[in-house]
Amino acid sequence: MITQGKLSSLFLLLALFVTGTAFTNPEIPANEAKGSITGLVLDALDQAPVAYATVSLHETEGDALINGTITDEDGRFEILAVKNGSYRVEISFLGYEAISKQGVIVKGGNATDLGTIQLSTAAEMLNEVTVTGQRALIEEKVDRLVYNAEQDQLSRGGDAADVLRKVPLLQVDLEGNVSLRGNSNIRVLINNKPSTIIAGSVADAMKMIPADEIKSVEVITSPSAKYDAEGAGGIINIITKKNNLAGYFLNVDTGVGLRGSNLGLNGSYRAGKFGMTLGGRGRAFYNDAETSLQQTFLTSSTSQFGDAADNGLFGRFNLGLDYDLSKTQFLSGGVSYGVRNFSRDQLQTTSIFDNEEALITSFLQDIDSERKSGTYDFNLDYLKVLAPGRELSISSLYSTTDEGSDFISANLDEQEILVDQLQNLNDNTNKEFTLQADYIHPVGDNQIFEIGGKGIMRQVNSDFSYLSATGTGPFTTDANRPSGQLDYQQDILAAYTAYTLSLPADVTVKAGLRWEQTMLEATQNGEGIDLPDYANLVPSINLSKKVGNSTTVKLGYNRRIQRPWLRQLNPNVNLQNSQSIEVGNPLLRPELTDNFEVGYSSMVGKTYFNLSLFGRNSNNAINQVRYPLDSLEGTLLTTYENIGQERAVGLNAFVNIYLTSNWTINGGIDLDYANLKGQVTGADGVSVTATNSGINYGGRMMSQLKMGNGWSAQAFTFMRGRRIQLQGSRGGFGMYALGVNKSFNDDRGTVGISAENFAAQGWTLRSELETSTFSQVREDLLLNRNVKLTFSYKFGQLDASKARSKTRGVSNDDLMGGGDDNGGGAAAPAGQPARRSKAVKPATTKKAKKTEEEKSK
Repeated sequence: MITQGKLSSLFLLLALFVTGTAFTNPEIPANEAKGSITGLVLDALDQAPVAYATVSLHETEGDALINGTITDEDGRFEILAVKNGSYRVEISFLGYEAISKQGVIVKGGNATDLGTIQLSTAAEMLNEVTVTGQRALIEEKVDRLVYNAEQDQLSRGGDAADVLRKVPLLQVDLEGNVSLRGNSNIRVLINNKPSTIIAGSVADAMKMIPADEIKSVEVITSPSAKYDAEGAGGIINIITKKNNLAGYFLNVDTGVGLRGSNLGLNGSYRAGKFGMTLGGRGRAFYNDAETSLQQTFLTSSTSQFGDAADNGLFGRFNLGLDYDLSKTQFLSGGVSYGVRNFSRDQLQTTSIFDNEEALITSFLQDIDSERKSGTYDFNLDYLKVLAPGRELSISSLYSTTDEGSDFISANLDEQEILVDQLQNLNDNTNKEFTLQADYIHPVGDNQIFEIGGKGIMRQVNSDFSYLSATGTGPFTTDANRPSGQLDYQQDILAAYTAYTLSLPADVTVKAGLRWEQTMLEATQNGEGIDLPDYANLVPSINLSKKVGNSTTVKLGYNRRIQRPWLRQLNPNVNLQNSQSIEVGNPLLRPELTDNFEVGYSSMVGKTYFNLSLFGRNSNNAINQVRYPLDSLEGTLLTTYENIGQERAVGLNAFVNIYLTSNWTINGGIDLDYANLKGQVTGADGVSVTATNSGINYGGRMMSQLKMGNGWSAQAFTFMRGRRIQLQGSRGGFGMYALGVNKSFNDDRGTVGISAENFAAQGWTLRSELETSTFSQVREDLLLNRNVKLTFSYKFGQLDASKARSKTRGVSNDDLMGGGDDNGGGAAAPAGQPARRSKAVKPATTKKAKKTEEEKSK
């Protein structure tokens, strides 16, 4: 287990690098004093910083390149050691119009400040038409792809799953389960921070996040060593809408539809050194579904049909506070609460036949199930700016989730009169505390060194039992049904180092190494479970090369760990469907995955194109497996096992075309070939080899049109093909939507109407499993035809000239949470999502530091 001494030793290492003596920048002798060139690069549309833009220093006459750098996350840059003279400075970035500054004078060894430089997006240049003021829907950064969900009007009134279906590289099924490049072992963050809300199920967590709350979605496929090693497929970071400007702000969102309604309030206040945000959003949904299940065994078969009514209430509420202790010290904290209440009332008919198709038995069940949860997250974060580009952050996070998953199954006779009842009670808790520290230090003008340490202490508990009753009589403990308790303790101690080098010819290399020690302790029904501790050394390397002003090539490799999820561990025997029983496996071990990626992106005229090729190899892969139970006629058991090996190769392609400055169309395809092979334990205890392979595919297309006078329209279609599993495949589905919006009162208000899947009753999801001992075909019809009306209005007045800087914070991208590129990282202050630069921050001379200090005063 992690002790105070272990944490102290780890964080002591960080202190050695913040004493002011390590890695000091070499001073330039007085007789060789040289100047510098500084500036700030912003997006001309929304004044947001343009990170990673290329800044090149040339001779005034000719094209000879003298020096260069890239902007940091805040859009700032500095070129050091510049001789006295006259120069030309060029600033460029993919999707923006390049700017050239002529006659830049450096003399007397002083710093020359170019001030604020505003880049116009490519959309503003097309056909020399009027600028419409619309930020790009898709942006590509050094290590991630960003989907700007604020441009997505069709998802309003929905949940996070509706937004993620539109994001390139991601696939989302009808239940809200998310996969990245066909891999569902991903980490999900909310504002760069983890939450135990994700621990039980990503699908359930997505229902708790309203689509109207999401500002952007970041997809990180090749995380650096600063990330926690958890998440074989990659990391998804959901950024919610916040404000970091002075003044007050209140936004009201509401909507009503055939399948759901929503209401949200989000406000902020900032004055001087103090800032606060307060918000809450709730969503109710209601739907109907039809299910059918056909199972065939060696000596029998099962047929099931059901009609279900689903209802749910989901909400998320947050309070954030921040305070600037000084010009170089920042403190922020916050609390958030997420709530989920999902219920299903299902009437289900089951028939069991022998191998001659003669009826053995038939019965009718009325099943009422309910899943409730409440999640609290508390964070406190401190940032110390020791010098420009040199920072120390200390962060803490406490997160807890209480979840109840219960059902009552009532057996009815032919006249639908109650015969008997079975009740399952399953209470789960998940608590974790995280403490971490990160230090960043530039070395020279083209290198950056980073080091960090982290400790996570996590406790998972599951209590389950069964009660039964005859007729309408009272429920009593059912001794013939399984019951028990799981106590699972997982502690993680981690340290990392990362090094970034900017080379000539626009080449950037980032390499890192992360060490993680995982310590396990568990008991089931009071008896100890033999779970060995384990340590992992996780390397990563990313290279990027810019070709010209509009093309980028990237190459990456990383190793990742996939620890088992809470639901995969939970030993509760779920008998909700008597013919398809589910149970977790507390003995699961982690899987290891090696990921490779090659990427190419380019802007040619009015068209942006992105292509990536990837491969992955997972050992000890965790997969869902099924086998028949000999003791229960016509019954299939579903559990989780470490099956062996899973390999995949594939590609993702995305294109965005500006037909005019007001009309864009974009789309993409996801394609991969998966091969699964492993040992599966049958019901008789004999291990058999199972294999399966095939192609997974999916795609999406969207069009946006601004029609003037505040009118706009969107169209979207999505298709998810079948997914290969070890013992079969899971069926695909598709959806489409059209919407129109009208803004008014200087864009303060918006009203809209949209329709989803309006030409059909709904979509059927078909899954097929096939082994030597059984086969299963399942069909789920989701009646998701929908029409909805939405309305929003913004109140308040903000001052863009008084924006607050940001702080770091915790992010766990391992088992129960996610992460940012801090390998843990930073909580955002009350007004700003926290991010850390992936770019090289140049070191600063003493004279430049003095200039910065004078400016801050």
